[in-house]
Amino acid sequence: MSDPQDRKIRIAAVLGTARPGNFTSRALALVIDEIEKQGDIAVDLIDPATLNLPLPGLSSDSADTKSIQEIVLKSTGVIFSTPEYHGTYSSAAKLIIENLGFPSVLASKPIALVGVAAGKIGAIKALEHLRSVLSHVGAIVLPGPVSVAGVQSVFDEEGHCLDEAVEQMVRRVGTNLVEYIRGAVCPQVALEEMMRRGPTLNWTPPQSGQAAARQ
Repeated sequence: MSDPQDRKIRIAAVLGTARPGNFTSRALALVIDEIEKQGDIAVDLIDPATLNLPLPGLSSDSADTKSIQEIVLKSTGVIFSTPEYHGTYSSAAKLIIENLGFPSVLASKPIALVGVAAGKIGAIKALEHLRSVLSHVGAIVLPGPVSVAGVQSVFDEEGHCLDEAVEQMVRRVGTNLVEYIRGAVCPQVALEEMMRRGPTLNWTPPQSGQAAARQ
């Protein structure tokens, strides 16, 4: 008998920084928590601080490279999170993208974005650049990315969000992805599986009256 975990929808959550004590992970934790409220979804975290990923152009035989590619391949959708560094997304996020291959295993995957920044305008530039790159490798980047400005005053040391409106906005990133998966991806997968299996039941509509009597 197959493991019930294998029948769950799987979502990969990419933490786009390896900086100790980062605020990005606190925002991503809210998204993951919102997703995991639904019992049929499992989230796999990709954390660059725990990985040894080669630089672009070097060997792709890294065990960690193969591991994250497998995680994304098995996922139905992806959450990408990043801080804004020097007007763009982080090098850690880019390194993960590079290690997901080309053609990328991100191709055709729906992706939701969340970014954080210390400045007043938030991570708008970082999210624009990240969207462009992810679209280039074939991912389906969903509308409605969330940018958290002044992040250092939004989360406390324990990771609690101090602004209810911001918390609901960040949690909505997870909700939007799940709604897309349920509305667009799951029906398509079910239809493809039905077409592969072919008809499994011969059903004849019931008849009544004279038509039924003649049989």
